[in-house]
Amino acid sequence: MTSASDPATATTCPIGSDADLAWVRHQVRQFAAEMGFGLVQQTKLVTAASELARNTLVHGGGGHAKITPLVKGTTPGLQLSFTDNGPGIRDLELAMSDGYTTAGGLGLGLSGAKRLVDEFSIDTTPGEGTEVTLIAWAAGVPGTRQGTR
Repeated sequence: MTSASDPATATTCPIGSDADLAWVRHQVRQFAAEMGFGLVQQTKLVTAASELARNTLVHGGGGHAKITPLVKGTTPGLQLSFTDNGPGIRDLELAMSDGYTTAGGLGLGLSGAKRLVDEFSIDTTPGEGTEVTLIAWAAGVPGTRQGTR
C-alpha cells in the first residue's frame, strides 16, 4: 500500500461496544465527506468500516479503529485500520471466501469489505489478534451529465 500520510491527523476510535460501532461509522463518514468522497463512495467506505468494526468487536473481543487521511499526488484518500488482540483467524483463505460465517450471518463481511475499497490487507496470527487495513481513494467530483439542465 503506497501512500503518504500525516500521523498527526489520524484519529483512533476504541471498539468495545455497539455504541462504539456507531461512532466509528460516524467518524468515517465525516472524514470521507471532508476529503471529497462522493456520497456513493462514502456509503461504500462506511459499509466496509461497519463490517470490520463489528468483526473487531464480535470476533476479536474489541480493539480499535484508526482513521488516517492520505494523499497520493493530488488524490485524497483514507486508510482505515481495525486492530484486535483476539484469537486471530485460523484459516484466512476460508474466512475470505463468500458465504463463510462463524456468527450466523451472510458470510460477506471480509470479502464484501474487500470489494468496497481500493486496497485491502489482513495481518493475523492465531492466538495473537488481527489487523485489517483498507484504503479508499476519492474518485473526484462526477462531471455534468450531457443532455440535462
